[in-house]
Amino acid sequence: MALTDTSCKNAKANPDKAYKLTDEKGLYLLISKKGGKWWRFDYRFNGKRKTLSMGIYLDTTLKLARNNRDEARELLVQGVDPGLKRKIEKLGSIENTFKAVAEEFLNTNAFKWSDSHASHIKQCYERDVYPWLGDKELKTITAIEVLTTLRRIVDRGAIETAARTKQFIGKVIRYGIITGRAERDVTQDLKGALPSPAKGHYHAITDSKALGELLRDIHAYKGSFLVRMALQLQPLIFARPANLVSMEWEELDLEVAE
Repeated sequence: MALTDTSCKNAKANPDKAYKLTDEKGLYLLISKKGGKWWRFDYRFNGKRKTLSMGIYLDTTLKLARNNRDEARELLVQGVDPGLKRKIEKLGSIENTFKAVAEEFLNTNAFKWSDSHASHIKQCYERDVYPWLGDKELKTITAIEVLTTLRRIVDRGAIETAARTKQFIGKVIRYGIITGRAERDVTQDLKGALPSPAKGHYHAITDSKALGELLRDIHAYKGSFLVRMALQLQPLIFARPANLVSMEWEELDLEVAE
């Protein structure tokens, strides 16, 4: 049952132990042995249970505590740990550099990605972004500074990498906006500023004789058993390599050969 102002005001201390008066959606009022009353909000982030202080009753009313809880829940929906955001705000500008926000962004979202994808993004930041933007305060970074960073990548001929790096920089800035350390995503000003990667079809065998040679080569492969099985399955099911290697037994029906 949701709390009322009266139930909060009338809550008495228990000299033997502290106890909770539960409200809704993770919010509760903690009553100490000596009668102190503190608002707390329990939540889960990345599978871990956490608790966030929401103020002291009566300085923080029931209505205000609920508003604070709702703001924290909105951050969770956006993939942001409200407790971590509060700590960063207390630390000040020392944690507002691009590198600091990027590392936090990686730590916050890594559980959603494969290890290879997380490693790819981190290497991109370390190789192509941190040397030029890493020490700059996030909210002061300009579109021309981002463009200059990206042109260094273009100049070495890595046009597709430059386009992906622009996306990765934008993700950090937008995370900074959510956590109160940036105001706008300046990468949106760079539309059309980079050369477009040349598009084309992936190489494919279209000659039946060449296809037969490939199938015979697969059949004659003498390496790893797992690799051999994957190679032999691929012409039958045409799966993407990542999907094929992560396939589980429950996804196969051997009785009907599917």
